[in-house]
Formats: sequence, C-alpha cells, structure tokens
Amino acid sequence: MSLYIGREASKLWKRICAETATEINLLLENWKYILGGLICQYIHGLAARGVHYFHRPGPILQDAGFFLLPELGQERAYVSETVFTFVFLSFVLWTFHPFIFKSKKIYTVLIWCRVLAFLFACQILRIITFYSTQLPGPNYHCREGSRLATLPRPDNALEVLLILPRGVLYGCGDLIFSSHMIFTLVFVRTYQKYGTRRFIKQCAWLIAVVQSLLIIASRKHYTVDVIVAWYTVNLVVFFVDHKLAEMPDRSLGALLIPLSKDGRMKEEGTKLLNGNSGDPIDRRSRIQANGKVNEDSDNVHVDVLDGA
Repeated sequence: MSLYIGREASKLWKRICAETATEINLLLENWKYILGGLICQYIHGLAARGVHYFHRPGPILQDAGFFLLPELGQERAYVSETVFTFVFLSFVLWTFHPFIFKSKKIYTVLIWCRVLAFLFACQILRIITFYSTQLPGPNYHCREGSRLATLPRPDNALEVLLILPRGVLYGCGDLIFSSHMIFTLVFVRTYQKYGTRRFIKQCAWLIAVVQSLLIIASRKHYTVDVIVAWYTVNLVVFFVDHKLAEMPDRSLGALLIPLSKDGRMKEEGTKLLNGNSGDPIDRRSRIQANGKVNEDSDNVHVDVLDGA
C-alpha cells in the first residue's frame, strides 16, 4: 500500500514539475498581457476610489428591486460577499487544476490572459459610466448621516494612489454597473466555454442569478446596476472572445511542448502533461497520424485536423 502511494505521489510530483515548466514558458511569452491586465485592475481600483471623493449622499432612488426583494439588513451584508468569495476562489482553483489532474483542457497562463482581457474591456466601460453620473449610494455606509459616505480631500498623492482593502469594501459612487457581477459573469462564461462538467456549468449560472438577487437585497447596488452588468458583460465577452485567437484545446491533443536541445520533443514531458502512461513514441505516432506538426525555434504546436 505504501509503495503504491509513493509511486502515485512520484507521478503527481513529476506532473506538477512538467506542467510548471510549460506554464513558465507560456508566462515568459505572455507576461506583458498578464502585467497589463493586473495594471488595469489597479487603475480600476484607483478610479473607484477617486469617484468616492465626488459622492454626495442623498435620498435613495426609487427602485423596483428594492420594492420586490426584502432588505437583508446591515447585519446580513456578508451573505452576498460570501457567495462572491466562493465564486472567485472556485474559479481561481479551477484555472490551476492542470497542475494536479490528468484530464486537461486549458493552459493556466492562457486562460488568465483571456480573463484579464475581458475584465479590462468591461471595467473601462464601467469607469466611463460611473464617472458620467454619480448616484446617491443605496448601501448603508453611503447614506446620509454616515461618516463614510464622503471622503475628505486628500492631503497628499499617496493617499489617493494607495488602495486599502477597507476602501474597496466601503466605496461609494461606483454604481453603474456592478463590479461583483463583472467578475462573476466573466468567470461563469469562461467556465461555460472551457469547463467540462455540465452540472457545474448549470450551478454556476444559478449562482450568478442568486448573486444578483443578493446584491440587490443587500442594497449594495440598484437593480439597474445589476441589469446593465448582465447584458454589457455578456456582449463584451462575446465580441472580445471572437477577436482573440482561440486557445489550443489540450483534450483534443493540441499541445505546446518545449523542444529539447537537439530539436526533438520532450516526450517524457508530453506523457506527464497529458496523463498518459503509455509509450511516448507510440503516442507521438498517433498524434502525427491525426494531425500536423508545426515546428519553430521555441515550441512544437500539434494541431488536430478538423474531423480527426
């Protein structure tokens, strides 16, 4: 029994090492996109904090969602945040599953390049809309009488440029459209396309609907903020996704494998990355019989022919 566990642990470690080497190569090729996406996240946080200086509390606007959904109350505001945290962490863990599981369909670096591109486009539109018109925030800390509803003028530039978690949780003025729904819908749509479990896809969309209702019931956003997020994010992801080059589907045999020094494929890496314990030479023969091999100076791309 201990021998079996040791052998499986050794296979898992080799698989993780091989996957790490492949992802590092992809990161070296695509680091500019990853860095650009992360910088955009900072700019979005900076813009959300900036609009808080312009926010002026006032009477809560008439809202159909507030009329239809009972108010959860300030003491239950954590419910919607808990659901969002679950969605966020679940998606992040899923993007790293190729390091552990044998069945692989995505590359972690490439999937995050796409996700950050979707977030960038959606958040640029969001910044434009909430700076165009500042609505009185419906959240409890944004209402009249709350000391957090407005921010005093900053004393220095560092106070504006430094984004603290407290400022993210207690922001006001960045309403149309919901940032929580941007992340949730981008994650759900990404899994809808690249995920493999139908049941999880159905649950993901159900959670997105529940998240929408909880945001309104928690009075964190007006109903219009959630509705605009639903059609804007879906349209943006649809059009941006069609502009980006399609990712290789690993489950169909499309691989990105580093070359060895003598120009041959690292067959052991091929076997480990795809969870195949068979003979690597036979596997390469099967791949070449069903596809075409394109070689360049850095990588070998094996693309499965249509209908193969």
